Amino acid sequence: MSAKSQILVVDDEADIRELLGLTLARMGLDSHCVASTAEAYAMLAKNSYDLCLTDMRLPDGDGLTVVDYVAKHHPNLPVAVITAHGSTENAVAALKAGAFDYLAKPVSLDQLRTLVRSALRLPPAQRRTQDGEAPAQPGDSLLIGESGPMQAVRAMIDRLARTQAPIHIGGESGSGKELAARLIHNKGSRSDGPFIPVNCGAIPENLMESEFFGYKKGAFTGAAADRDGFFQAASSGTLFLDEVAELPLLMQVKLLRAIQEKKVRKVGSTGEESVDVRIISATHRSLGEEVKNGKFRQDLYYRLNVIELKMPALREMREDIERLAETILRRQTAAAGGKAPRLSAAALERLEDYDFPGNVRELENVLERALALTAGGEIRAEDLQITPTRVAPAAAPAALSGRPLPEQLDAVERKAILDALEQTHYNRTAAAKVLGITFRALRYRMERLGIKEELDSKG
Repeated sequence: MSAKSQILVVDDEADIRELLGLTLARMGLDSHCVASTAEAYAMLAKNSYDLCLTDMRLPDGDGLTVVDYVAKHHPNLPVAVITAHGSTENAVAALKAGAFDYLAKPVSLDQLRTLVRSALRLPPAQRRTQDGEAPAQPGDSLLIGESGPMQAVRAMIDRLARTQAPIHIGGESGSGKELAARLIHNKGSRSDGPFIPVNCGAIPENLMESEFFGYKKGAFTGAAADRDGFFQAASSGTLFLDEVAELPLLMQVKLLRAIQEKKVRKVGSTGEESVDVRIISATHRSLGEEVKNGKFRQDLYYRLNVIELKMPALREMREDIERLAETILRRQTAAAGGKAPRLSAAALERLEDYDFPGNVRELENVLERALALTAGGEIRAEDLQITPTRVAPAAAPAALSGRPLPEQLDAVERKAILDALEQTHYNRTAAAKVLGITFRALRYRMERLGIKEELDSKG
């Protein structure tokens, strides 16, 4: 943290401005304190800041107005909002609007110092290379793919990494929810702190409170010494609550209070201790449906689901399967010091035609099994031991009736390929995109159906 770091403080109460200014000065920071949004915008036009602290209630606007203005004109400047005590709605609204974090009045100076340090640890905004791509960041290789859904996920992760807002990650089992959480942590201001993953469905109900919040010596039989819980273990880092929908209702109440107050009480203790933890949760269920069914508290739902990140299923990004499979094979063979086998065109087609209900985790299992079965340097379709699940076109042309089913399917596939080639003026790369398959898979199909030889003979 540099002594040259500058903080803009926006608050119409003179005593609050003085308190914040003195606290920041003792941290070795420069601050400019103003009393209105108009003054804040004027200062932003003249100076460069590393953090903006703004009260929610101002004489000529509010904190959300400041958050919105900064997001439009100074997108890389983190903004923290100071809210009235107990104003959960305002805090959540600020985080949804893009605020870095919030503080509740009366302002805790310890929490203020923690927030400021965390904001000033944010990595600088990514600069673009000459070809327009952002340089690789640590952990980027965790989420692979160039499909539209995966590019959208990575862009969202970059945004989420620059806030402290609670995030809920939805998606099917095996779709990479924990990988996304780790990437948000790695790219954010807490990357130097711990990342503590917790499977909420794997903890016995009678042990949940002591596991989450810790316990004091003698709190119960077997408590031979003080012990920290998950919240203390994740201090200055991220606590990832996987399968959060599995938490019983009583534990949901205690978790809600810990998140709102940023304090926990160990089992057997009479006092509370402050915790500095970012919460990321995930589940393969719909939390909204769990709320409707009375299995999940609505107030906790709104605290955890401030911003939602949806992980796409593998079947929604089939064009990424080839790159994913090659990466997984390299990783699986690296430990043994061997060379990854290549996928035959038929094997790749089989993978791309399969729906993968278990998503990337299932793809890993399929390839691991294929490695054990393959003989030589190529994985064949039969080594995969999966059956294609994509449905063939519903109706074949009437002229095909009475012919064997394989011939009918080949004829339908042949017509679809020729139509796509004609539509794209015989640009095979573009035709593959129209058909929703890779260029390699298209080439294999054209060879199998004799289309390639037919077109080559026509010149």
